[in-house]
Amino acid sequence: MLDQQNFSSFVMGDWIAPSNPSRAVCSAITGQELGSVGGKLDLSGMRDYAKTYGGPGLRELNFHDRARMLKALALHLKLHRKALYQLSFETGATLADSKIDIDGGIATLLVYASKGRREMPEDFILPDGELELLSRDGSFLGQHVYTPLRGVAVQINAFNFPVWGMLEKLAPSLLAGVPSVIKPATSTGYVTQAVVRLMLGSGILPRGAIQLIMGGTGNLLDILDCQDTVGFTGSAATALALRARPNILKNGVRFTAEQDSLNGSILGSDVAPGSAEFDLFVTEVHREMTTKAGQKCTAIRRIMVPEAHMEAVQTALKARLHATKIGHPALADTQMGALVSLNQRLDVRAQAQLLGKECDLVFGGEDHCQVEGADAETGAFLAPMLFVCADPDHAVAVHEVEAFGPVATLMPYRDIVHGIELLNRGDGSLVASVITHDPAIARQVVLGAGAFHGRLYFNDRVSQAESTGHGSPLPHMVHGGPGRAGGSEELGGLRGVKHYMQRSAVQGSPDMLTAITGTWIKGSTELTASVHPFTRNFDQLHIGETLHTAGREVTLEDIEHFADFTGDRFYAHMDAEAAKANPFFPDRVAHGYLLLSFAAGLFVEPNPGPVLANTGLNALSFQKPVVVGDSIAVQLTVKRKTRRTKDYGEVRWHVVLRNQDQEHVAEYELLTMNSYGETKGA
Repeated sequence: MLDQQNFSSFVMGDWIAPSNPSRAVCSAITGQELGSVGGKLDLSGMRDYAKTYGGPGLRELNFHDRARMLKALALHLKLHRKALYQLSFETGATLADSKIDIDGGIATLLVYASKGRREMPEDFILPDGELELLSRDGSFLGQHVYTPLRGVAVQINAFNFPVWGMLEKLAPSLLAGVPSVIKPATSTGYVTQAVVRLMLGSGILPRGAIQLIMGGTGNLLDILDCQDTVGFTGSAATALALRARPNILKNGVRFTAEQDSLNGSILGSDVAPGSAEFDLFVTEVHREMTTKAGQKCTAIRRIMVPEAHMEAVQTALKARLHATKIGHPALADTQMGALVSLNQRLDVRAQAQLLGKECDLVFGGEDHCQVEGADAETGAFLAPMLFVCADPDHAVAVHEVEAFGPVATLMPYRDIVHGIELLNRGDGSLVASVITHDPAIARQVVLGAGAFHGRLYFNDRVSQAESTGHGSPLPHMVHGGPGRAGGSEELGGLRGVKHYMQRSAVQGSPDMLTAITGTWIKGSTELTASVHPFTRNFDQLHIGETLHTAGREVTLEDIEHFADFTGDRFYAHMDAEAAKANPFFPDRVAHGYLLLSFAAGLFVEPNPGPVLANTGLNALSFQKPVVVGDSIAVQLTVKRKTRRTKDYGEVRWHVVLRNQDQEHVAEYELLTMNSYGETKGA
């Protein structure tokens, strides 16, 4: 799968081979040259191509179409995982590391595909938040909505996760409807490029949806405008240089950065050696030091331990590290592979030397780097390095220097308040973890450290079997952090999608907002149902189609029968004097659920038809009590329609109950599943 052709860029529909000036790409295992990247590309043409073809092609698809596209891409990539694993070995990643990267990236596509279908409308406009009432009579309303930006998403990715790092940006941008220009890191970009080739070869993506730069971005960031975005993962220094480009500042180009981070982990003050939490803590730290050879933006760099347990933790960690098998990534028993390149090893050693000026190295060094199946020097292998910082309050480098490899520092804390102070000394991180069985400690950490960390991960004996680990960002949750970590909030479900969309405040009449959002809004025009809407299939129903039922009087016998039948004998339904003493009730009142039952009896069409199931109701509220002698009637309106499967779709109905004086008694949203095809009586 690896050949010279695989180092080409994909530009305006064509593969462009490397040209001078070019840069060599070498194997992390042997140090031998694999190929080269670079050369001059028509970057302005790439942007124009994306805007001319990619953007319109994606925007022709609604959110659900794009979600199905993501799922199809994921399933296609799944078929080629083994070949990608083999290619990934050249980056120094073990099979376990490669699965985190490749399978994790595919899983991210699937999560966004699912969220797109479940949490976004089958439409082109995404409403945001609740409707705002801007006039007393409801004739003037406001609604925030999201629409896709009309530019290109420039996505600059780091070397450590060439697949997941790309797909975690690409999934939300494609779901938003924005084309992407992907720029992977030079040292591992050939794995990214292999995935891009697979996606393009699938025929699933519209023309121009993705392009690929193998090499430098040149002046690309200098020709962007307010409709474009830049998503960056890498060092804080590089992020600062890119973010500060005059054109980025002048045009207000959206720039999200996920930067290096001095993440920390605290062993709770309630945890003692020999406990489940103690063993869990050692396991988490060891895993974070050795997975991807410590080359993770979420890896644990600072280890905070109660003073009394420093020796026990140090002994346990050293034993785990000593038993770690370092070797060729393709060997089945290898636990830690190589760093990504010889240059990366030089950088890690240089940063470790800075840590060594104020900390003691208690494990690591050349004598511990025993490599199986490869040469320890020609390959970028490095033994894990564990430091101890006895005085973290007065240390500087340990809270400022990140050695981006299998390096971590152990330090003592006096009490949990002190531990939180040390945790926050990193000035902003992607993740902090606390291993504790005490919920009070967890709350104290959230209050004291939440402002400094993008994610707080708590684990104990209860959740350890199902937890995903300190260093595993999930597409459902925010991935980012304040300060040093860059300040962005990638992923996080639909939050990630909204990075590529513009939020606008839309104001107008109910009819205007109904037309804009595709959702019927109270006060907008009703379409009188010529036949019962429950006899019409999904495609025949129209937004705003409304049924008004006849009324039904509520009797004392109804209330007492419902109380006897259900066992709900709450005093407001059974005791007139007690009810009158309550400020909410004028007399004995009907049960709220009795009214819902009566409402169903008024609007349900009982014969078999296109309504397959009632799947729930939302936003139920009771506005006015109903007493004996009151009459209720129902208004049933088609609010929104969403296709779910090839056989049926979801219909959301706005339901209002009114009394004989036309006062609102209750209101809710009813959900039904309706078939698409012709049905009897339709």
